[in-house]
Amino acid sequence: MSDIATVSIARPLEDVAQELGRSFEEYGFAVVCDHGIPVQLIARAEALTKEFFALPDAVKRQYHQPGGGGARGYTPFGTERAKDAQVHDLKEFWHVGRTLPDGHPFTPYMSANVWPTEVPGFRETFEELYTAFEQAGARVLEAIALHLGLPQDWFADTVRDGNSVMRLLHYPPLTGADAEGAIRAAAHGDINTITLLLGAQEAGLELLTRQGEWKAVDTPEGALVINIGDMLERLTNNRLPSTKHRVVNPRGEAAYRSRYSMPFFLHFRPDFVIETLPSCIDSAAPDDHPEPISSHAFLQQRLREINLA
Repeated sequence: MSDIATVSIARPLEDVAQELGRSFEEYGFAVVCDHGIPVQLIARAEALTKEFFALPDAVKRQYHQPGGGGARGYTPFGTERAKDAQVHDLKEFWHVGRTLPDGHPFTPYMSANVWPTEVPGFRETFEELYTAFEQAGARVLEAIALHLGLPQDWFADTVRDGNSVMRLLHYPPLTGADAEGAIRAAAHGDINTITLLLGAQEAGLELLTRQGEWKAVDTPEGALVINIGDMLERLTNNRLPSTKHRVVNPRGEAAYRSRYSMPFFLHFRPDFVIETLPSCIDSAAPDDHPEPISSHAFLQQRLREINLA
C-alpha cells in the first residue's frame, strides 16, 4: 500500500496530477505544499482566531445565528455532531462565507456574513484568506480534472460563486484522566466538493482506510491537507471517495491544550447539477447515483443529517 501523497502544486500540474489522483483514489486525501497562501496571512489569521475564541462566552454568543444552520458567525461548543453520532463534537467554530454583491442571483442561497467588532482586522484578514483558499482550491481542482481525463478548466464554472465556507475551529483544552485519546470530532465525511485544511500539523487528524484501519495524516508545517467531499464522490461515481475521518486528542502534554485549525469547504455553485461523469461509469462501476441533484438540495439534505438544519 502506497502512502498519502505530498505534492507541490507550484510544479506543472501535468507532472503531479496522477500522483495526486492516485492518493485521492486510494485514501480520499492528499497533502499539498507550495499552495500560494502567504505565510504572513496564515500567521495573522491564526492570531486573530485565537483572539476571537478567547473572548468571553457571552460576547461570542452574540454572533450565534439561530436557525441559520451554522452557515455564518459563531456556533457554540457542543452543537454539531457527526452523522449517526450519539454525542456532540468537542469544538466551537466561526463560519465565513462568500460576500456577494447586491442583487446577485445566488443571494437566496447564501446568508450575509457577520463580523466581530471586538477583533480589529478580522474582516479584512479573513476575506483575504477566503480568496487565497479559493485560488488554491481552483488549482487542486485543475489537477483533479487532468487526472479524470477532463479539460484542465472543467471545474472552473462549476464552482464559480460557489457556496464555499471557511471555518475557524477551536477544540478547547480537555481535562482529566480521559483527555488523552479522547475523540474531539467524531468520524465523518465532508459534504462539499473538496476541503482544504490549514493547521493539521498538530497531531490528531486520522482517516479510515479501505482496510478499516485508522491512519494518522502527517502534515509538514504550512502545508494543506486536501480531502474529497461527498459531492465530488457522487460526481465521480465513488472513484474519488469521501473518506471518513476524525480528530483524536493526542497523547502527552498536547492532550491538555487547545487545538486550532482552519478548514475551507469548497462548494459547487448552488445551481450546479451533480450528475455522474460518463467517464466514471463502466461495466465494473455502474452508475451508483442515477438521479441528478442540485448541489443546494444535496447540501440541505446533508445538513439535516448533522443537526445543522
